[in-house]
Amino acid sequence: MPNQNVTPEQQASDAPQSTARRTAVAELLSRVAPVADELGARFAAAGHELALVGGPVRDALLRRPTKDVDLTTDAPPDRILEIIDGWADAVWTIGIEFGTVGLRKGDHQLEVTTYRSESYDPKSRKPEVSYGTSLVEDLRRRDFAVNAMAARLPGYELVDPFGGLTDLRDRVIRTPGRPEDSFGDDPLRMLRAARFASQLGFAVAPDVVEAMTAMAGRIEIVSAERIRDELSKLVCGTHPREGLALLVDTGLAGQVLPELPKLRLEIDEHHRHKDVYEHSLIVLEQAIAQEEDGPDLVLRLAALLHDIGKPRTRRFEAGGRVSFHHHEVVGAKMTRKRLTALRYPKDVINDVSRLVELHLRFHGYGTGEWTDSAVRRYVRDAGPLLSRLHKLTRADCTTRNKRKADRLRRTYDELEARIARLAEEEELAAIRPEIDGNEIQEILGIRPGPLVGKAYRFLLDLRLDRGPIGKEAAAAELRRWAAEQDVTGE
Repeated sequence: MPNQNVTPEQQASDAPQSTARRTAVAELLSRVAPVADELGARFAAAGHELALVGGPVRDALLRRPTKDVDLTTDAPPDRILEIIDGWADAVWTIGIEFGTVGLRKGDHQLEVTTYRSESYDPKSRKPEVSYGTSLVEDLRRRDFAVNAMAARLPGYELVDPFGGLTDLRDRVIRTPGRPEDSFGDDPLRMLRAARFASQLGFAVAPDVVEAMTAMAGRIEIVSAERIRDELSKLVCGTHPREGLALLVDTGLAGQVLPELPKLRLEIDEHHRHKDVYEHSLIVLEQAIAQEEDGPDLVLRLAALLHDIGKPRTRRFEAGGRVSFHHHEVVGAKMTRKRLTALRYPKDVINDVSRLVELHLRFHGYGTGEWTDSAVRRYVRDAGPLLSRLHKLTRADCTTRNKRKADRLRRTYDELEARIARLAEEEELAAIRPEIDGNEIQEILGIRPGPLVGKAYRFLLDLRLDRGPIGKEAAAAELRRWAAEQDVTGE
């Protein structure tokens, strides 16, 4: 914690730092964007301050890669434009209403924002922004102490008035001032606390957790899009369980993703079923362990939400058993509704919902009783999601019974081998009828219309059931089908 007996300004300037330490910190920070120091000299020559600030400082000190280069200054936006004129290779002003000017210099993209403070009216979704003149006051308004550090330019002199460096060492998330004030200014910061717990693996300070719990209802004034973005970053973090658990424990999940805490089903001592909430978190972790090219948002959301239909479908059966019939169908509909409310893109909504719907399909495979036709349909129904469905299905095995787990793994290995064999023989991923729409019209003597689509679906089912049979045989089957349907040419 910073010394409470001196002002933040004194802490920023008087904190004892050895020359070696200052040099080491400056060297780390200079790696973010070497051109930033050059820009700092330009601002200084114009009589203005410039500092590298926030996430880039934090990540540099943690030796984490960062894509953002965020800078802050006492210069107002119009003055920023004057200073960078002739130096920047490109400039954009899309955020200038909020005091931000974007620019590109060589391979680096930077954003320069005027010192500011922002807060929310209790009934508004949009922040009120006002400009300031003090770097320390600008840092004071930021969400957490680990993000309330800056490096003055030129030279990369660290400014840390609220103990962010100590918090990085202790791996803790605190607010620069009272958490109630910080969350009152922007309720989204409550979700950001959980997101940083996920991304950094840091603990959240008890007073911050207490404020999140007390103020969870305030999140309702934040737009769905901002909530979605924070939730996606949380789910794609390195430690999503920690962030999600924090959302559930504080009541925030009940506001933004209510299906998640509802998985905490009461377990009657006379009825047996898994802890669905804990199971879902384990499935998420096991899905993550199978990722090959970094975080996969669609896979992670599907793993987290795959069982959200269980609370609505739970039935107590004779003999102490509990059933959840058709929970995958109900869950797919719930998933679509929730992701739509959170304004996720349509492709994400469709893919996650489809995976939830299909996640139980494998269990009909038994010990390999599926025909080749059933395997083809499994592949056809999964389509481009087949690889993700493989991972989700494997992740969904959380039994502690080693023999059962090994049996399920071997069975799915066998199914994947069959899929690979059929794919090699039949180009399974591109299954389509052996006769196209134009040929259907020619063979049956019909014009374009719904009947062509109906015939196409018949031929597709034929292809899935019997595999490749050749065009001649397919045409004969089409004529037989048309005769049964009493189809006549026009």
